[in-house]
Amino acid sequence: MIDFGFDKLALIGAVALIVIGPEKLPRVARTVGHLFGKAQRYVADVKAEVNRSIELEELKKMKTQFEDAARDVQSSVESQVRDASQSFESDWRSATSGLQGAGDSGESAFGSIAPPPAYRPPRKNWRLKRGAMPQWYKQRHGVRTKAQSGAARVARFRPPRTP
Repeated sequence: MIDFGFDKLALIGAVALIVIGPEKLPRVARTVGHLFGKAQRYVADVKAEVNRSIELEELKKMKTQFEDAARDVQSSVESQVRDASQSFESDWRSATSGLQGAGDSGESAFGSIAPPPAYRPPRKNWRLKRGAMPQWYKQRHGVRTKAQSGAARVARFRPPRTP
């Protein structure tokens, strides 16, 4: 930027005082300061926008590079898995080819294999869960630990009789 020393600023101030006058000088100086501040903010915003666009372009380049690398890895893994499965299938066919003729009606030498039973979710026992809860937790959260009948509960909270 432009370098202004103290002597140059004093000379500009003296000329402004003579030209503008002492009455209008503070208002003009304030206006010039506001305009200068706006100009600085505008320049800073433009610089920030340019930097953001440059960073965005760099990030897009990095993204494409990573996507290309991921695609290469994916294709190599898929090809190796395909090769391994083909070799396994060929080995399996050669190993089981002698066993195919051993059965009577097309069954394998291992006999008929029953299908697995249908899945049943485990039965939940809420009494067991309640019993596993620590006593201090039950007391803190107001879980009843003893069973009482309704009449016993009413009698417990009834105020005592006075004679």
